Amino acid sequence: MDSPLSLQRLKTFPLLVWITLWGTFVSRGTFFMVWPFLAVLLHQDFGLNPLQIGLILSLAAVAGSILGFYVSALSDRFGRKAVLYCAGLLNALAFGVLAGAHSITGYVLGIMLTSVGRATFEPAAQALMGDQLPDAKSRELALQLRYFLINLGGALGPLLGVWAGLTAQQSTFYLTSASYVLLVALLAWAFGRGYRREDTSLARQGFGQTLSLLRQDHSFLLLILANILLMFVFAHIDSSLIQYLTLAQVPKLIELISMLILVNAVTVMVLQFPLLKMMARMPVAKRMQIGLVLMGAAQLWYAFNPMSAYWGWIGATLVLSLGEVILFPNINVQIDSMAPPRLRGAYFGAGNLFSIGWSMAPLVGGWMLEHYSGRALYLAMAACTLLVMVLYVLASRLPRPKWLEAELAQSKG
Repeated sequence: MDSPLSLQRLKTFPLLVWITLWGTFVSRGTFFMVWPFLAVLLHQDFGLNPLQIGLILSLAAVAGSILGFYVSALSDRFGRKAVLYCAGLLNALAFGVLAGAHSITGYVLGIMLTSVGRATFEPAAQALMGDQLPDAKSRELALQLRYFLINLGGALGPLLGVWAGLTAQQSTFYLTSASYVLLVALLAWAFGRGYRREDTSLARQGFGQTLSLLRQDHSFLLLILANILLMFVFAHIDSSLIQYLTLAQVPKLIELISMLILVNAVTVMVLQFPLLKMMARMPVAKRMQIGLVLMGAAQLWYAFNPMSAYWGWIGATLVLSLGEVILFPNINVQIDSMAPPRLRGAYFGAGNLFSIGWSMAPLVGGWMLEHYSGRALYLAMAACTLLVMVLYVLASRLPRPKWLEAELAQSKG
């Protein structure tokens, strides 16, 4: 069982971990039936331009990230159970609001609530898995599986949506809402059957004290900055690319968008574990550099691909997805390895601030599409990828605080 990929490790996963993983798969599958088409719906139904759509999505994601960080830190102090219950029910309410919205105000409210709910639920769920799995390699496998299931849901969601005639239909958000209600019910059932409680006795400090401790960990803070920028680059595959293709009126738009989502999700789903096994002996820093080279190459391909080259868009997305499959599964594994157990919620919450990069992408992308061009946007993203490389190198060379190193050594001992 030395390898994190050992199937024997799966047998050690407690019930709460399996339910959290299952909930990730189901909620993401229904989510991806509609969410990627939200920009199209806002443009077609309300005539919003790319900058307006980007502003709505960006403000919602920033608000969600900041509030999610605060609530995740509270889970260290008061436990994961209450936070997961509240966040799950908030997600159910949020997607219900989106499903029933008939005005721009309703859409904005629903988008804001989904951002807050998602940013609150996911760090607490990741911290819960860490609490339930004392072995570091088992935690790595659980986090890798979680990422795999996110992409499996992303692959199957659009396909099932097309088969059932639900893709790009607003009412499909009711399915996402129902999935969160079911997830909360299953979590309550699992908590009632007993679970390994996290130790909150050492995490009674207030939020200000938690921030003070995080500020001392300069290596972690620089890693967060690098991940924010990395997410900013990658996130343009979502709203910016879709708006770019929509404004250019490329042929078979909905079909192409569905194909890009499918190619991205299936590439990650099929290659994640083979690549993890292939690179097992390779230093993490080298893996990250390879992934960044692929991500930068994809930005250049997007910049110069002819608008009518259907398979060119798919090829660029394939290269981007190869970079993603190397980079992204390791982000949460890195956070888990850097976090002391008593502050696991705060570290995952702070790590989730990388979604600020995701939140800024629609705004910047919409502004550049409105005032410049798609080529200018993706050339700028290629330059940003180089900056991420530099930040990763700097983060790896900074020392950690002595108190943190002592706590990590104690938890491993």
